[in-house]
Amino acid sequence: MSLLLLLRRAVSSSGLPPKVFGITNRPFGSLNVAGESLDCSTSPSLIHGIHVFHCPDEVGIVAKLSDCIASRGGNILNADVFVPEDKHVFYSRSEFVFNPAKWPRVQMDEDFLKLSKMFNAMTSVVRVPTMDPKYKIAVLASKQDHCLVDLLHGWQDGRLPVQITCVISNHDRSSNTHVIRFLERHGIPYHYLQTSNDNKREGEILELVQDTDFLVLARYMQVLSGDFLSKYRKDIINIHHGLLPSFKGGKPARQAFDAGVKLIGATTHFVSEELDDGPIIEQMVERVSHRDNLRSFVQRSEELEKRCLAKAIKSYCELRVLPYERNKTVVF
Repeated sequence: MSLLLLLRRAVSSSGLPPKVFGITNRPFGSLNVAGESLDCSTSPSLIHGIHVFHCPDEVGIVAKLSDCIASRGGNILNADVFVPEDKHVFYSRSEFVFNPAKWPRVQMDEDFLKLSKMFNAMTSVVRVPTMDPKYKIAVLASKQDHCLVDLLHGWQDGRLPVQITCVISNHDRSSNTHVIRFLERHGIPYHYLQTSNDNKREGEILELVQDTDFLVLARYMQVLSGDFLSKYRKDIINIHHGLLPSFKGGKPARQAFDAGVKLIGATTHFVSEELDDGPIIEQMVERVSHRDNLRSFVQRSEELEKRCLAKAIKSYCELRVLPYERNKTVVF
């Protein structure tokens, strides 16, 4: 979105020119505006909030969003706006600080709901990480456990702002494995559901995950049916190696290594009825060389998968991911 358009949005409602910070040399399609920096640690009464907005484009949206926050004594730390060319839609993500004594959480929801109705928004979500419950997730995994272990450690270290309700697997792990010992130590249930071509145990999985906010497939080597997706009706995040579609079937890393590929990668995406074809959230690549042996090749590929999945989950929880067109995402 052009600077002129952003200014026009604000001026049209306020009648006064807004302050503009650090906007030069940015693409017209996306604009990030940084506000006055307020450190919450030096102002203990201030709390951090996030708001995302997706609505039909029209003049005055930025001004109304800013006024909604400022009128309650809040201060915008940064705001990211995206208006795709010729699409007549508006996307924004704002981070702000506020005093909950002056702007109670319930009142905040009401204020943003009014804005949502005013602009016929498709998406309007506000989140206060220190006040709102963490997202509840279930993790589905098969035999490979590098992504599962990384997620468990990320949860334990506080790097992932989620609550893991359970782990579901079609692989039976013995009680002396690192994964089972970790889960037992932290009170996270482990459900082994043996699957077959004729029975994917989807009904039982649905019962186990009904209270979750979204699911994570951490190298779960089963395809969820369209019936499962329609019944669950929430987001499911999947990770797969970046060797598709060239190296399909068994031992894709071995196939890629033998073919002498120079780039490896990983893709995190939402699950859809089309296999590995849902909207992409995150992708990462890394160069490999003739100096890599098969072991280092596989280790570097798995490391990419762990990082790619963790970043996608973090972005999702921080309200950075919004749907865009039929099969794309906006990731702020």
